Amino acid sequence: MGNLAHETTEADLKAVFSRHGQVVSAKIMSGRRGRTKGFAYVEMADEASAMSAMQSLRGTEIKGRMMDIVSEERPARSRSARGRSSGGSRR
Repeated sequence: MGNLAHETTEADLKAVFSRHGQVVSAKIMSGRRGRTKGFAYVEMADEASAMSAMQSLRGTEIKGRMMDIVSEERPARSRSARGRSSGGSRR
């Protein structure tokens, strides 16, 4: 998910997502200087809980900001399946 307020904590995310099932982990991404990047990954215990959370939480406001992206992470393809590496990562 993206567009998170810098004040949002992993505990905040767990509280919101736990309404839809068991939260395995919540990780807010931050830069080298420790400032959050405004996005996070939340892992749910099962696919049904994850789907419920994704459908229900689109547009949900946390700490004064609307989450603009709630989507399922796709498994990374192997290097051989991608072909040649461009040297950077793509999402």
